Amino acid sequence: MSAVATSPAATHAPLLDVRNLSKSFGENRSLLQLATGKPARVLQAVRNVSLAVRPGETLGVVGESGCGKSTLGRCIAGLYDPSAGEVLWQGKPLSAIGDRKAASRQIQMIFQDPYSSLNPRMSVEQTLEEVLKAHGLVEGGKARSERVEELLLTVGLPPRLKDRLPHALSGGQRQRVSIARALAVEPQLIVADEPVSALDASVQAQIINLFEELRDKFGIAFIFIAHDLNVVRHISHRIAVMYLGEVVELAEADALFDAPRHPYTKALLSAIPFPDPDRRTAAAGLEGELPDPLNPPAGCSFSTRCAWVEEACRARRPDLEQYSEGHLVRCRRMYEIA
Repeated sequence: MSAVATSPAATHAPLLDVRNLSKSFGENRSLLQLATGKPARVLQAVRNVSLAVRPGETLGVVGESGCGKSTLGRCIAGLYDPSAGEVLWQGKPLSAIGDRKAASRQIQMIFQDPYSSLNPRMSVEQTLEEVLKAHGLVEGGKARSERVEELLLTVGLPPRLKDRLPHALSGGQRQRVSIARALAVEPQLIVADEPVSALDASVQAQIINLFEELRDKFGIAFIFIAHDLNVVRHISHRIAVMYLGEVVELAEADALFDAPRHPYTKALLSAIPFPDPDRRTAAAGLEGELPDPLNPPAGCSFSTRCAWVEEACRARRPDLEQYSEGHLVRCRRMYEIA
């Protein structure tokens, strides 16, 4: 893997601008709850998230399972409609682009499990040709076949694999096919939802390097969702840390790793294994389970697991405030924590 990426100029206008986005889901009630008239509880999967992505930038989004990062990605990609807030694309509401097909040409999504996201009965060529036909991008069978081979070469696959079905490919090869499918419509932004977590470590590095190559070659922006900070650090310009549906820290990758200011971020960093014992951090590890999102804690969402918690933390939910230029933290004790 390469070193931490150098961030695009902050003067670039945002390609994507997420403003106060929230997404809630209603609880499925049991027959007893229906009979007794007990109201359904509401799960707030994403709570008032605001962030931006510039052209050619990679924004990492990290957090434990259940923190809302995948739901956020699906809202950005248009697979979910937000319950509140909005997603702006080049300054205009994403909903104003036109139909879903037009919007999907701008923003594509790559999923965690490439096997389940590919049709098992369609060959690689059929999978890619289907996208080209649906969007009317290439006319004629010969031209489409040539475009399929070009896409396969772009993601590092030999064209001879185009006749194979997904089960005949390795996990890394299937993920490369998923990436080729996303590239077929020439998107400006790709939301990659845990794209390497199901792959071996060596293959993970290859896929991450491929994302970097595509970003540098085509100027594509990425939202790279993962639970492993050690993976995200090598590809991201900036990193957003999510906990229980909200962003608790957002900073340049170097700043986040060198001087994390939120207790949750520090706990995640302390869990990263280092072969050198002298590099181990003294930060408190992450203890306890993620609270029930149907019944989140009052005040600070991290108060039930925080080593620095005070009574005031439980009384009021902290805002996401600026610690330094480009570094936002949701913690009332961010200046005290070292």
